[in-house]
Amino acid sequence: MSLAKRAVLAGLSLAAGLVSFAAVACGPAESSSEHLPPGDADKARPSLAEYDLLIHGGRLIDGSVTPARTADLLVRDGRIAFVGSVEKDTLLIRDSFDATGLTITPGFIDAHAHGDPVQDPSFHNFLAMGVTTIVLGQDGSSPDVAALEAQLAATESARPGVNVAYLVGHNTVRRESGVGFDDPGPEALVRMSELVADGLAAGAYGLSTGLEYDPGSRSGIDELVAIAGPVADAGAVVSSHLRSEDAAQVSAALAELIEQGRRSEARVHVSHVKIVLENDTSAARRLLDAMDVARAEGIEITADVYPYTASFTGLSILFPEWSRPPNEYAKVVRDRRSELARHLRLRVESRNGPEATLFGTGPFAGRTLAAVALERDLPFEEILIELGPDGGSAAYFVMNDQVMRTLLADPAVVISSDGSPTMLHPRGYGSFARAVGEFAVAERRLTLEEAVRKMSGATAAIYRLDDPSISIPPRGLLREGYSADILAFDPAEVRDVADFEDPHRLAEGMRRVWVNGALAWRDGQPASAAGHGSALRASW
Repeated sequence: MSLAKRAVLAGLSLAAGLVSFAAVACGPAESSSEHLPPGDADKARPSLAEYDLLIHGGRLIDGSVTPARTADLLVRDGRIAFVGSVEKDTLLIRDSFDATGLTITPGFIDAHAHGDPVQDPSFHNFLAMGVTTIVLGQDGSSPDVAALEAQLAATESARPGVNVAYLVGHNTVRRESGVGFDDPGPEALVRMSELVADGLAAGAYGLSTGLEYDPGSRSGIDELVAIAGPVADAGAVVSSHLRSEDAAQVSAALAELIEQGRRSEARVHVSHVKIVLENDTSAARRLLDAMDVARAEGIEITADVYPYTASFTGLSILFPEWSRPPNEYAKVVRDRRSELARHLRLRVESRNGPEATLFGTGPFAGRTLAAVALERDLPFEEILIELGPDGGSAAYFVMNDQVMRTLLADPAVVISSDGSPTMLHPRGYGSFARAVGEFAVAERRLTLEEAVRKMSGATAAIYRLDDPSISIPPRGLLREGYSADILAFDPAEVRDVADFEDPHRLAEGMRRVWVNGALAWRDGQPASAAGHGSALRASW
């Protein structure tokens, strides 16, 4: 382990020990119930001060492994000031909410999201399902490192509906460093590593890779280890869209990520873990076992999953590397058309056929590849050749429900949406509501406490959003000194209603959503015109 990493980990341990001191320094209650057993919660009392909000009488699930309990919350200046039993008549309280019969949890954190917080900052799709923080810059694509500080400032000025954190994208760094599609030499690797370090210094929460996409697909393990060096030194995380998610190749792709973590000593994370075209749940178990073995070796590895069986990405995933940039597509079509057609036919047929490809963008949005081919009276591969690898995105129905559920149930796997306000896939509008309504309430596949942990405290720990030495204020848990991102809901009412025919239907059931202590969502509607989110900046 590097000296830099030892120092970071030592600092994290020290910071964890100082949480209660930091909470008091920020002005919360004089005594905290959080450090008492749940049964002793009403032995503590808040200080005689004025509070912005009291949430009382609710069943509190704090985002950790602590069992649910009845407790009150006091909020002041955007932070949780007290957790315990409150005699409200003895305090000065500006506003109160009676949560009797409701569950109170931290706001959910989307481990893998997309969207433009400057052009479209409302993010009602996330608020409606209880998401109060999203992590952008995924799949290797992010704002340029040189522009990251300006992007954070613009995000803050836009007053987004939710809190926004960014990762540094590997593909972006390749382009920004001048490497592009080339093989980097030693000097280029240094430039790329320096850009990653600069991005972390500017406030990014880690590094993302998109190894199934160009130009990241051209990188080798030495490059991946080099760019993970600054991540390890900071104590941040590498979040990776693996090189392949296909059944025959996903184990090797996971092994590559584990090797990146082993050699760099960085924490690593699998973005939207899945197995394409695999119906045997034992294959999911093998992936999870491989991660368990890595953890036993000392490699910190986690994953996220969205609870759907259709993926959504660009058409380029269907095209061979030799037809994609930097190759000239028009020349490929002219010189190798029949070879390209054969590849596309075999690729699509191996992915459950043209009926399983539903266009989400481009001229045929909302229709399957099979339907367009029938309408145009053309072989489906000719439709794809006409569109090209940059001709749009689609949903691909290529995953097994039980395999997905096996992955989701693992304690080290958290919930994500991989969605956005505009994507024509219901996951951007339903993932977190589905985790509550379907997996926790209807099926009891997860306890409600475990489902909440997977959507708040566990995700916050992956990105160090819960660490008061890195994130100011920390968030992801209902604890004194933490940001007042809070949900109130009846679990029996929470449900996802978006589908592929109407993917932009807002989730139902969130009674109240507070973002940084301000009421943001009320009974299915935004509570105010302006957003209450912040641009989050890590301090490594």
